[in-house]
Amino acid sequence: MKYEVIEEDGFRYTEAGKGETLVLLHGLMGELSNWEPTIDYFKEHYHVVVPILPIYELPLLTLGVKSLSKYVYKFIKFKKLNQVVLIGNSLGGHVGLAFTVAHQEYVKALVLTGSSGLYENAFGGSFPRRESYDYIREKVEFTFYDPATATPELVDEVFKSVNERSRVIRILALAKSAIRHNMSKDLAKITIPVSLIWGKQDKVTPPDVAEEFHQLLPNSELNWVDKCGHAPMMERPAEFNEYLDKFLQRILLK
Repeated sequence: MKYEVIEEDGFRYTEAGKGETLVLLHGLMGELSNWEPTIDYFKEHYHVVVPILPIYELPLLTLGVKSLSKYVYKFIKFKKLNQVVLIGNSLGGHVGLAFTVAHQEYVKALVLTGSSGLYENAFGGSFPRRESYDYIREKVEFTFYDPATATPELVDEVFKSVNERSRVIRILALAKSAIRHNMSKDLAKITIPVSLIWGKQDKVTPPDVAEEFHQLLPNSELNWVDKCGHAPMMERPAEFNEYLDKFLQRILLK
């Protein structure tokens, strides 16, 4: 990660640029580096903020989508942010949805890419066999359309995470929380503009999930990224940034 991680008052985050604020939320196995192409592209014209979600720090008994949403609320209050554009991938999208339902007054618009909240096929539907590096590599490759996107560095990061017992317990607890916290009945409450930017070949949150989000969110648009899996901002950053840029210009220039 080429951007400095700032540590203040129990929060860890990176930020760059000035202007309207974009808050980027990473997924369950995500890292700040997942958002590097997005930060690079938008920091010239926007204030881009990426908090590190405390997946490995919050008390295990309270760990879940709601507790992460409360953390985002505390972070936004700490940074004195208002009318932000929330952009979330995978679990980060789910957290963004929960936050928006609870605190829509803080959110100008929402962007979801491969978001959980309706259905997700985490780890390809099976428990991670921690000791097998080849197995973990297969599961990381499962995230993408092009297996080459699962670089050795990325596989190493995931392998390290799932081989620390305390971490794997938290990953499973959060995955179960995401499944329990189905948001289908809450989505009609989100009346702000929402952009869905989705990989056509996403196997974790398949295309019909995006279609259902589009149906249930009253003010949404749906954009497809072809030859792309669960993380368009990593696998197809140029297309992702283009869709995001057009959406931002439309909703912020009103």
